Amino acid sequence: MGDVNKSEVLDFILMGFFSHSQPSLLLFSLVSATFVMGLLGNAILLFLIHVDSRLHTPMYVLLSQLSLFDVSFPLVTIPKMAADFLQGEGSISFLGCAAQIFFLTLMGVAEGILLALMSYDRYVAVCHPLQYPVLMRRQVCLLMVGASWLAGALNASIQTSITLHFPYCASRIVDHFFCEVPALLKLSCADTSAYELALSTSGVLILLLPLSLITTSYGHVLRAIVRMRSDEARHKAFTTCSSHITVVGLFYGAAVFMYMVPGAYHSPQQDNVVSLFYSLITPTLNPLIYSLRNQEVRMALVKALNKIEIRPKG
Repeated sequence: MGDVNKSEVLDFILMGFFSHSQPSLLLFSLVSATFVMGLLGNAILLFLIHVDSRLHTPMYVLLSQLSLFDVSFPLVTIPKMAADFLQGEGSISFLGCAAQIFFLTLMGVAEGILLALMSYDRYVAVCHPLQYPVLMRRQVCLLMVGASWLAGALNASIQTSITLHFPYCASRIVDHFFCEVPALLKLSCADTSAYELALSTSGVLILLLPLSLITTSYGHVLRAIVRMRSDEARHKAFTTCSSHITVVGLFYGAAVFMYMVPGAYHSPQQDNVVSLFYSLITPTLNPLIYSLRNQEVRMALVKALNKIEIRPKG
């Protein structure tokens, strides 16, 4: 008990992502610009979905939640990382570390489930278009959104409480730029092997179950697209689904590397790069993918820009 109490009052030291060399200063500037661009892109997408009545459909309700996750995810890690770099130190309190673990786990699990449910939405739209208003009515959309948040919060609560229950009485240096469960467990002076095995097993299930739904949904979608006689209908269905498939590939590609590839096959430096990818690059790319490859979003953006009046002075 003394060790646990000791761990609760100690700060951790985050190693960070940058050194103070010239190349790192350039990389820091690039990361900062990407962070701002990602926030702006997702904020614009959220705004367009809110104000344009043509985007008040189930697909865009789910997409708005994806943008909300993509706004929140970088906010948990990037401002702290930037502040540590500018101040020259990476101290984070025990409670601050707990907050990072909780919110990152919540957002990560919830986004993975949401992407799977979005694939079901595309399956219904392409394979059962006449039943779409019933199968994807508002109550169903809200249930999907609520389920993703609930699953994320439940998983985050369990992981955070168990992870921080271990005594951390050895090194306080976390070889990462934010508090992540695998990096933190390496610092515990207790035997965490059983929990790490349970964590790996649950991580595989959390990845494989949504991936199974995505694969099944798009298997049916692909078969339906091939059977379409109209080139225009085939092109529209493919365009609608391709944006989501691209986002799924980016998200699950990084997640599979982090949680399904054994730790012996990737170094802490690789983990840092992949973590930066899924916590910053993917959330920044998502609104670009949906806006550049989606005609309805482009039309909504043009409509919003046309409403901006430039009034002469005087």
